[in-house]
Amino acid sequence: MGRVSTAYLLTCAAIGVAGGVLFWGAGWIATAVFAVAPFVSVAGAGLWLLPSTIALRLLERPFAGILTGVLAGLVAFPFLAAAVWWGFMAELAFLVVLYRFWRTWQYWAGAVVVGIVYPVAAAQSFDLWAMTPVAVVGFFALTLASCLAGVGLGVLVADRLRAAGVARLARRRR
Repeated sequence: MGRVSTAYLLTCAAIGVAGGVLFWGAGWIATAVFAVAPFVSVAGAGLWLLPSTIALRLLERPFAGILTGVLAGLVAFPFLAAAVWWGFMAELAFLVVLYRFWRTWQYWAGAVVVGIVYPVAAAQSFDLWAMTPVAVVGFFALTLASCLAGVGLGVLVADRLRAAGVARLARRRR
Protein backbone atom coordinates (compact mmCIF):
# COMPACT_ATOMS: atom_id res chain seq x y z
CA MET A 1 0.00 0.00 0.00
CA GLY A 2 2.90 2.35 0.55
CA ARG A 3 2.65 5.45 2.68
CA VAL A 4 -0.72 6.62 3.86
CA SER A 5 -0.87 10.31 3.10
CA THR A 6 -2.65 12.99 5.05
CA ALA A 7 -4.63 13.79 1.90
CA TYR A 8 -5.87 10.18 1.75
CA LEU A 9 -6.90 10.21 5.42
CA LEU A 10 -8.60 13.59 5.17
CA THR A 11 -10.48 12.58 2.03
CA CYS A 12 -11.74 9.41 3.72
CA ALA A 13 -12.65 11.49 6.78
CA ALA A 14 -14.64 14.02 4.75
CA ILE A 15 -16.53 11.30 2.90
CA GLY A 16 -16.97 9.36 6.15
CA VAL A 17 -18.44 12.32 8.03
CA ALA A 18 -20.85 13.06 5.19
CA GLY A 19 -21.74 9.36 5.11
CA GLY A 20 -22.22 9.33 8.87
CA VAL A 21 -24.73 12.16 8.63
CA LEU A 22 -26.52 10.18 5.91
CA PHE A 23 -26.40 7.02 8.06
CA TRP A 24 -27.74 8.87 11.08
CA GLY A 25 -30.90 9.83 9.24
CA ALA A 26 -31.21 6.66 7.16
CA GLY A 27 -30.55 4.41 10.14
CA TRP A 28 -33.28 5.89 12.30
CA ILE A 29 -35.74 6.01 9.40
CA ALA A 30 -35.00 2.36 8.56
CA THR A 31 -35.42 1.43 12.23
CA ALA A 32 -38.82 3.12 12.36
CA VAL A 33 -39.93 1.58 9.05
CA PHE A 34 -38.66 -1.85 10.18
CA ALA A 35 -41.00 -1.68 13.17
CA VAL A 36 -44.07 -1.40 10.95
CA ALA A 37 -43.02 -2.76 7.54
CA PRO A 38 -39.77 -4.75 7.69
CA PHE A 39 -39.96 -5.68 4.03
CA VAL A 40 -39.92 -2.03 2.95
CA SER A 41 -36.95 -1.09 5.13
CA VAL A 42 -34.49 -2.79 2.76
CA ALA A 43 -35.33 -0.27 0.05
CA GLY A 44 -32.65 1.98 1.56
CA ALA A 45 -29.98 -0.71 1.85
CA GLY A 46 -27.96 0.78 -1.00
CA LEU A 47 -27.45 4.01 0.93
CA TRP A 48 -25.12 2.10 3.23
CA LEU A 49 -22.81 1.37 0.27
CA LEU A 50 -22.68 4.98 -0.89
CA PRO A 51 -19.81 6.51 1.18
CA SER A 52 -17.49 3.53 0.76
CA THR A 53 -18.21 3.31 -2.95
CA ILE A 54 -17.44 7.01 -3.37
CA ALA A 55 -14.16 6.64 -1.45
CA LEU A 56 -13.08 3.53 -3.33
CA ARG A 57 -13.92 4.95 -6.75
CA LEU A 58 -12.42 8.37 -6.06
CA LEU A 59 -9.21 7.18 -4.43
CA GLU A 60 -8.66 3.66 -5.82
CA ARG A 61 -6.64 2.83 -2.74
CA PRO A 62 -6.78 -0.23 -0.45
CA PHE A 63 -8.96 0.04 2.64
CA ALA A 64 -10.57 3.35 1.61
CA GLY A 65 -14.00 1.72 1.82
CA ILE A 66 -13.46 0.18 5.24
CA LEU A 67 -11.84 3.33 6.65
CA THR A 68 -14.68 5.47 5.33
CA GLY A 69 -17.21 3.01 6.78
CA VAL A 70 -15.52 3.15 10.20
CA LEU A 71 -15.48 6.95 10.17
CA ALA A 72 -19.11 7.13 9.03
CA GLY A 73 -20.03 4.67 11.78
CA LEU A 74 -18.29 6.77 14.41
CA VAL A 75 -20.41 9.75 13.36
CA ALA A 76 -23.57 7.64 13.45
CA PHE A 77 -22.37 5.67 16.46
CA PRO A 78 -25.45 3.50 17.08
CA PHE A 79 -24.93 2.18 13.54
CA LEU A 80 -21.15 1.64 13.75
CA ALA A 81 -21.23 -2.12 13.19
CA ALA A 82 -23.57 -1.75 10.22
CA ALA A 83 -21.41 0.98 8.68
CA VAL A 84 -18.26 -1.14 9.00
CA TRP A 85 -20.00 -4.22 7.57
CA TRP A 86 -21.28 -2.32 4.53
CA GLY A 87 -17.87 -0.67 4.07
CA PHE A 88 -16.23 -4.08 4.07
CA MET A 89 -18.77 -5.41 1.57
CA ALA A 90 -18.05 -2.48 -0.77
CA GLU A 91 -14.34 -3.25 -0.51
CA LEU A 92 -14.63 -7.01 -1.00
CA ALA A 93 -14.51 -7.03 -4.83
CA PHE A 94 -11.12 -5.33 -4.70
CA LEU A 95 -9.78 -7.27 -1.75
CA VAL A 96 -10.29 -10.64 -3.47
CA VAL A 97 -7.93 -9.54 -6.27
CA LEU A 98 -5.53 -8.03 -3.71
CA TYR A 99 -6.18 -4.53 -5.07
CA ARG A 100 -4.33 -5.34 -8.30
CA PHE A 101 -6.90 -3.68 -10.53
CA TRP A 102 -9.80 -1.26 -10.22
CA ARG A 103 -12.51 -1.84 -12.82
CA THR A 104 -16.04 -0.46 -12.86
CA TRP A 105 -17.55 -3.94 -13.07
CA GLN A 106 -16.05 -4.73 -9.65
CA TYR A 107 -18.31 -2.13 -8.02
CA TRP A 108 -21.34 -3.71 -9.68
CA ALA A 109 -20.19 -7.22 -8.73
CA GLY A 110 -19.85 -6.09 -5.13
CA ALA A 111 -23.39 -4.70 -5.22
CA VAL A 112 -24.72 -8.01 -6.52
CA VAL A 113 -22.84 -9.97 -3.85
CA VAL A 114 -24.06 -7.78 -0.98
CA GLY A 115 -27.56 -7.76 -2.49
CA ILE A 116 -27.60 -11.54 -2.07
CA VAL A 117 -25.57 -11.86 1.14
CA TYR A 118 -27.45 -9.23 3.16
CA PRO A 119 -30.91 -10.86 2.97
CA VAL A 120 -29.40 -14.22 3.93
CA ALA A 121 -27.37 -12.71 6.78
CA ALA A 122 -30.39 -10.77 8.06
CA ALA A 123 -32.95 -13.51 7.38
CA GLN A 124 -33.71 -14.11 11.04
CA SER A 125 -34.26 -10.42 11.75
CA PHE A 126 -36.73 -10.15 8.89
CA ASP A 127 -38.21 -13.63 9.47
CA LEU A 128 -37.44 -14.11 5.80
CA TRP A 129 -37.96 -17.85 5.58
CA ALA A 130 -41.48 -17.54 7.01
CA MET A 131 -42.49 -15.33 4.05
CA THR A 132 -44.15 -16.68 0.94
CA PRO A 133 -41.78 -17.60 -1.90
CA VAL A 134 -43.01 -14.60 -3.88
CA ALA A 135 -42.25 -12.29 -0.94
CA VAL A 136 -38.78 -13.81 -0.51
CA VAL A 137 -38.01 -13.22 -4.20
CA GLY A 138 -39.37 -9.67 -3.86
CA PHE A 139 -37.21 -9.10 -0.78
CA PHE A 140 -34.08 -10.21 -2.61
CA ALA A 141 -35.02 -8.17 -5.68
CA LEU A 142 -35.67 -5.03 -3.63
CA THR A 143 -32.38 -5.43 -1.75
CA LEU A 144 -30.46 -6.07 -4.97
CA ALA A 145 -32.05 -3.10 -6.75
CA SER A 146 -31.26 -0.84 -3.80
CA CYS A 147 -27.63 -2.00 -3.67
CA LEU A 148 -27.21 -1.47 -7.41
CA ALA A 149 -28.74 2.01 -7.12
CA GLY A 150 -26.44 2.90 -4.21
CA VAL A 151 -23.35 1.76 -6.09
CA GLY A 152 -24.50 3.53 -9.26
CA LEU A 153 -24.96 6.77 -7.36
CA GLY A 154 -21.61 6.32 -5.61
CA VAL A 155 -19.79 5.77 -8.91
CA LEU A 156 -21.51 8.79 -10.44
CA VAL A 157 -20.65 11.08 -7.50
CA ALA A 158 -17.03 9.88 -7.38
CA ASP A 159 -16.61 10.34 -11.13
CA ARG A 160 -17.97 13.89 -10.89
CA LEU A 161 -15.68 14.66 -7.95
CA ARG A 162 -12.70 13.26 -9.87
CA ALA A 163 -13.58 15.36 -12.93
CA ALA A 164 -13.69 18.43 -10.68
CA GLY A 165 -10.17 17.62 -9.43
CA VAL A 166 -11.14 16.58 -5.91
CA ALA A 167 -8.63 14.40 -4.02
CA ARG A 168 -6.07 14.49 -6.83
CA LEU A 169 -3.19 14.15 -4.36
CA ALA A 170 -4.80 11.28 -2.45
CA ARG A 171 -5.45 8.99 -5.44
CA ARG A 172 -3.58 5.88 -6.40
CA ARG A 173 -0.63 6.58 -8.65
CA ARG A 174 -1.00 4.97 -12.06
